Amino acid sequence: MQATSRMLPRRGAALVASFAALGLAMACGRALAAKVDTSAMSFSPTPLVGKVIWNDLITDDLDAARDFYGALFGWTFEHSSGKGGRYVLARSGKVYVAGIVEVREKGATKLSRWLPYVSVADLDGSLAKASSAGARIAVPARNVHFGRVAAIIDPEGAVIGLARSSIGDPDDKTTAPGVGRVVWTELLANDPVTAARFYGDVVGYEASTIARRGGQYTMLAHDGSNRSGLLKNPTDAAPVWLTYFGVDDTVAAEGRVTALGGAVIARASARLREGTMALVTDPTGALLVLQKVAR
Repeated sequence: MQATSRMLPRRGAALVASFAALGLAMACGRALAAKVDTSAMSFSPTPLVGKVIWNDLITDDLDAARDFYGALFGWTFEHSSGKGGRYVLARSGKVYVAGIVEVREKGATKLSRWLPYVSVADLDGSLAKASSAGARIAVPARNVHFGRVAAIIDPEGAVIGLARSSIGDPDDKTTAPGVGRVVWTELLANDPVTAARFYGDVVGYEASTIARRGGQYTMLAHDGSNRSGLLKNPTDAAPVWLTYFGVDDTVAAEGRVTALGGAVIARASARLREGTMALVTDPTGALLVLQKVAR
């Protein structure tokens, strides 16, 4: 992955993360408070610690984002009412896959980004460990309709949400990889060893390193299930959590991205995961990864 100015620069990253995390928690508090039909989804009776159980797009142009993702992935949308900004829930078929929250801030700073929420066993305990390890608490723990949530900025500046659900986490059957679904989450870290130790303490991940084309790759697992990945940041941009979305043809999806007003940052190439993935931005500037999945 080549260094690029289109990725979030280091300067101002903390400001962006703070505003984005505030929007994320605001959205999360409303998402499941709305009357939503989850009959096509199933939930684990116990926490699936380490699993990314929800993703929100923080954007400064909800309408542009909705048009883009609707056309790219075939998502449908439902509005959720509440104070503090507009919010919509996105569905792939009958399964809720993400939320989109509009956060506007004066000035030139771009806020748009995807942010994941990871399930933890003890939210307050995780926050205490994060703080003692040098993280900043972007959004303190708060009670919402479906449990408790918070957001942190890790010691390198990457922002992530933490959640302890009271209704159960979406199980692996519900979140099985597919076209238009979130299929993976990955941290680009400047110091993978230190980052793995941090998230091991905060989330409970067990790290293991494997060899991949282009270098070492760290799997972050819990109870034997790989939940996220960690890669040395190959760019000069700030560390960031990347969200991967399933597509049936990466090259064709790249073409749809540009036709819909987005941009391709790193094209599918044999040198990049055997041509199965591409890094792109949506029209509002949020990074996402397109990942080929089997139907």
